[in-house]
Amino acid sequence: MHVQYSGGACGYENLYVAGYGINNVALSTALFNDGASCGQCYVIICDTSKSDMCKPGTSITVSATNFCPPNWDLPSDNGGWCNPPRHHFDMSQPAWENIGIYRAGIIPVFYQQVKCWRQGGVRFTINGFNYFELVLVANIGGSGSIKSMSVKGTNTAWIPMFRNWGANWHCLSGLVGQALSFAITSTGGQYLVFQDVVPAWWQFGQTFTTWRQFDY
Repeated sequence: MHVQYSGGACGYENLYVAGYGINNVALSTALFNDGASCGQCYVIICDTSKSDMCKPGTSITVSATNFCPPNWDLPSDNGGWCNPPRHHFDMSQPAWENIGIYRAGIIPVFYQQVKCWRQGGVRFTINGFNYFELVLVANIGGSGSIKSMSVKGTNTAWIPMFRNWGANWHCLSGLVGQALSFAITSTGGQYLVFQDVVPAWWQFGQTFTTWRQFDY
């Protein structure tokens, strides 16, 4: 695990606006799971038995917001930290400095996926164009990530959506001018319907915030 500075591979863009703040992390290939892990939360503790660069007695809970790509030019034990099959966390500097001394660069850790606690409800950002809806789902509590998702317009039946990249899901339907509802099953197995959460006057690029949140 070492320090990372920017976000992107999950699609959250501004991490403050999306609800994730500064305690975030990029996951190696083995953990990222082609974007299915976006939004999940992990508690991370520095392994004091293996490093004197730890801050003993500390831990940090981080949200997965990015992907740490492999570097095939370097061995996985010397520079290619995000190469498969390594479980590696590329942390934001503020998160890192809770548990490790900054100049260490790399520290051994223990980690466990934990429940995500979010302020407010789930957020939907509608992107795309014409007959292509690309929906970014952010600020998910509980398990933090989505197993499956569908959308319903005012005049349609439920339409399955598919993971496009990161936390973005898409469908190929003409839904402009219709109020939208979303049905989501979290990776924890909770099913929620967000009824008419997007009003009929929506436009591409807009974000809509709900009051509903996942527990698991």
